[in-house]
Amino acid sequence: MKSVNPYLNFKGNAEEAFNFYQSVFGGELDIIRFKDMDDNMGVTGDDLNKIANVTLPIGAETLLLGSDAVGSWGESFQRGNDFYINLEPESPEEAKQLFDNISEGGQIEMPLQKTEWAEYFGMCSDPFGIRWMVNYEGK
Repeated sequence: MKSVNPYLNFKGNAEEAFNFYQSVFGGELDIIRFKDMDDNMGVTGDDLNKIANVTLPIGAETLLLGSDAVGSWGESFQRGNDFYINLEPESPEEAKQLFDNISEGGQIEMPLQKTEWAEYFGMCSDPFGIRWMVNYEGK
C-alpha cells in the first residue's frame, strides 16, 4: 500500500479548518474548489466556491485531506460521520481487492469506479460502521 491518510469532511467550513491546521502543522495547502472541477461534481450556486478537496502535508509520509459536505451530501452530515480513512493502493488490482474486502458486510456509498481525479475511487463503510475511501490515482 502506498499510504493511509485521514480524510475530514466539514459542513461548509473546510477552508477555515484547514487554515487552522496549517497554522498548527505548517506546510502548504493545495485547494481544489468545486468550480475547478470539470462538471462541478453537480454542485451549484454559492457552494461552487466551497472546497472539493484540500491537502495539507503533516509529516514525511502523511497528508491531512478534506472537503466540504455540500448539497445532498451535507444533509446527512453530523459529528461522528465526518471522516474517512483514505487508502492509496499501488495498483488497480490492490484497489479492487482492498475495496471488496473492506466493504464486505458493510455498505457501499460509491462503487469503485473511474473519476475525474482517479483511475479507481470508491467509498464504503465496513461492518463496524468505519468509513473508508479507496483512491488509486493511476498513471
